[in-house]
Amino acid sequence: MADGPLRRLDERIGRSVVGHGPGGLTEFLADLGNMQVALPVLGCAVVYALARGARRLPLYAALTMAAVPALVVPLKDWTARTGPLTEETGYYPSGHAATAAVAYGAAALLIAYRTTPAERSKRSWMMPVAAVLLTVATGIGLVLRGYHWPLDVLAGWCLSGLLLMALSWSSGRSRRRQPPK
Repeated sequence: MADGPLRRLDERIGRSVVGHGPGGLTEFLADLGNMQVALPVLGCAVVYALARGARRLPLYAALTMAAVPALVVPLKDWTARTGPLTEETGYYPSGHAATAAVAYGAAALLIAYRTTPAERSKRSWMMPVAAVLLTVATGIGLVLRGYHWPLDVLAGWCLSGLLLMALSWSSGRSRRRQPPK
């Protein structure tokens, strides 16, 4: 992160891919990590879960999303890593990558949690796959547009993975507490 062969490799890879791909598409992909895009997706999943009878898990999902800036901002200040196309600091870890991963991952968890066994049987894989694809697409867009180094994105994903593991653990606890329908 601060110096050394991994950082040099990260920056070399980042410089070699910046500007590749169609500009409009890569901008769109990077924008998938904006709060204005990701939060409404999570909001719809929260409403869906509430309408299907969930009470605690939607709250936990919202708190998990709130934890993203609460963790990312101090980490950015602490690391003070410069960005790919600027000398300004505050790029590590990527808040957009973490936002996308948590919003789309939590939405997938909420929807999967509140579906019936019959609904789950044939399409249970769709929401997690969609969440992963949206998250990866966001990371690709962020790197290709030159908004983040690849390791910035990877760090955002690692942080969000920890948050989603905690949310998943709480969903298991919530499921055990609720009486069967």
